[in-house]
Amino acid sequence: MLVRHRVFAVALGLGALLRVVTMLGFGPAMWFNDSYDYVSVALHPRPHPIRPDGYGFWLLLLKPVHSFAFVVFTQHLMGLGSGLLIYALLTKKFGLPRWGATLAAVPVLFDAYQIQLEQLIMSDAMFTLLVTAVVTLVLWHRKMSWHVGAAVGALLALTALTRSIGLPILALVVVYLLVKRAGWKPITAMIAACALPVLAYMGWFKAVNGQFAMTNSDGVILYMRTALFADCHKMKLDKREELELALLCINTPPAERGRTAQAYLWWDDQNQLHVFGSGMKFTPEINANASAFAKKAILAQPGAYLAAVGKDFFRAFGWGRPLFPDAKTYLQYQFGNYYTQKLPAWSSYKGMTDKDAERYENGPAATHEVKPWSDIMIGYQKAVRLPGTVLGLLLLAGLYGVAARWRRLGGPVLLPWLAAVGLILAPAATAEFDYRYLLPAVPVACLAAAISLRHLRLPRRRPRPAS
Repeated sequence: MLVRHRVFAVALGLGALLRVVTMLGFGPAMWFNDSYDYVSVALHPRPHPIRPDGYGFWLLLLKPVHSFAFVVFTQHLMGLGSGLLIYALLTKKFGLPRWGATLAAVPVLFDAYQIQLEQLIMSDAMFTLLVTAVVTLVLWHRKMSWHVGAAVGALLALTALTRSIGLPILALVVVYLLVKRAGWKPITAMIAACALPVLAYMGWFKAVNGQFAMTNSDGVILYMRTALFADCHKMKLDKREELELALLCINTPPAERGRTAQAYLWWDDQNQLHVFGSGMKFTPEINANASAFAKKAILAQPGAYLAAVGKDFFRAFGWGRPLFPDAKTYLQYQFGNYYTQKLPAWSSYKGMTDKDAERYENGPAATHEVKPWSDIMIGYQKAVRLPGTVLGLLLLAGLYGVAARWRRLGGPVLLPWLAAVGLILAPAATAEFDYRYLLPAVPVACLAAAISLRHLRLPRRRPRPAS
């Protein structure tokens, strides 16, 4: 079997080798600002107010091993698994030549930032695999039984509980199956299998946090999206009737608010979300008020909102990788950054972030660089990545495939193409651009492009007439 698929086997082996070098060079794991919340959930299970607990429960499941190295090992397997799903779907179900299917899997297997993200204690590798698995399972079964529909629904539930942006993918899959006339049984089974775990989680969230929701952060994050342009004069807020919203007005004129909205949520403690006191940003009341404020800002300034969304959407397709949103966030996506070599001593739920990590690990948990392996990956990252422009070309190839199959409403290209566009557009519309938000879109963008171009034939060169 491996002989028949030797091109892909070599690519998969090289991808695995790069991941081994990464683990040798940056053990036991690398860290991001969000990592410590996931570890806290694993130590003290509870519905987290900012993000769903799917990944935190994965850490809880692996907790008896007491090894972040083992956690990132599973995440590297997830990355390789995404590449394997791409290859299997394209060769088995769409008849692509093995070299073509291997080429479609190359960005997932070899992109340095994908590998680095797998080394972080973060949910992205799991989320990417789940999205790829959902699309693969739907496209694999041209005629879907209710059993397969239930399996897709279960995967969608895991996707939504890993990152809340995964829930809209359910609507996307439902629309796709309706277009394909899959029948009511698989669609009903899928919705039920997805809804039951999600509703159960929301019920638990309500019991603990008082709101029937998945988080207390959606409104606050949408407020962040509007922070660079929201103008209370244009919103015409009545300070007597809408005092709670008026308190969220940003006094700095929009032209002087800088280049990143994230400052108004995370690190600028002089602005409005911070004046209510430490730990108050993600309460139900503040979340509801921030949501109402953001919606008023969008309705009052739709042009400014669309401009902000468009700017962040098209930022994804630049060739370079300019520093954004700030130096610390940018550097945490780089091998060899100094932020991950000493864990911060921040206050956490029933503890401190550094002590939480050490408790989970049963020992030191900060990243330890080991040469020459670390130098190899630092150099590799400077040379091997998927530029945003190439991602844009993949989406254009997918769009060509949708347009060429317009009589069939895009055919099988439609689902992976819409998933890829949605995964890039959703953060731009509801939060702000971040480089790591692009990576989950890559596997489905590659699938859409490969399926689109599978029948493309280059014109053969005619032989020259004999002289």
